[in-house]
Amino acid sequence: MVLPLMKLGTLLVKTVSKPLASQLKHQAKVHPQFRQFIINFAQRNHRITTQIQRRIYGHATDVEIRPLDEEKAVQAAVDLIGELFIFAVGGGVVVFEVQRSSRSETRKEEARKQELEELRIKDEEMEKKMADLQSRLAEVEQLAKVCSS
Repeated sequence: MVLPLMKLGTLLVKTVSKPLASQLKHQAKVHPQFRQFIINFAQRNHRITTQIQRRIYGHATDVEIRPLDEEKAVQAAVDLIGELFIFAVGGGVVVFEVQRSSRSETRKEEARKQELEELRIKDEEMEKKMADLQSRLAEVEQLAKVCSS
């Protein structure tokens, strides 16, 4: 019962994070200082990825890379921000799920240890009872020998 509810909760968190990512994208487009920051970020990202691609394909890397126009830079940056936000939420859900699973396994292990301890105690009690019965049997056998003689 708990597992389906956790899966449903995980799906709910991911679904809610998408509109939040869209809102974050919208705010990034209209806030002037943040807009300039993401434009600079997108331009740097564009230069780095273009240089990496040129190296991978064996093209000259000393050529000047044309910057993205402002709107393309903003769009690329807000898309990246949205994807990073959704990825972070998904990663957080995975971490939460792993921790929850770990706690569950710890509880199960503690229950197994407790059960094993209870069985050990019962075993010791049975051994004591068996020893007591054996000593009583020995006494009865000894009395039977004395009475029959």
